[in-house]
Amino acid sequence: MATPPSRWTIASRIAAGLLGGYAFTWGFIALGIGLLFAAQMEFHDAEALGYIVGFLVFLMAFLWAFSAAGVKRVWRVLAGGGALMTGAASLVQHAIL
Repeated sequence: MATPPSRWTIASRIAAGLLGGYAFTWGFIALGIGLLFAAQMEFHDAEALGYIVGFLVFLMAFLWAFSAAGVKRVWRVLAGGGALMTGAASLVQHAIL
């Protein structure tokens, strides 16, 4: 019989799902809008598409935070991926402007 997860593990997964998922989604949306605008899509269309897809990305990231085997990996992927995408989005936006 498997041991139940500790309160710390549950709280860490909730925080990873909310905070890490938010950071990952923020980076995804910023990078997506920048790349779509660079590809000559109207800004408001790129923004709307980014937010719509971003909602699905956040949902998937949040659910993955609870289904993944290790919480450390969840933090690395979500927070690290969000930081990388935000940095890439900044570079794209500076290149456009």
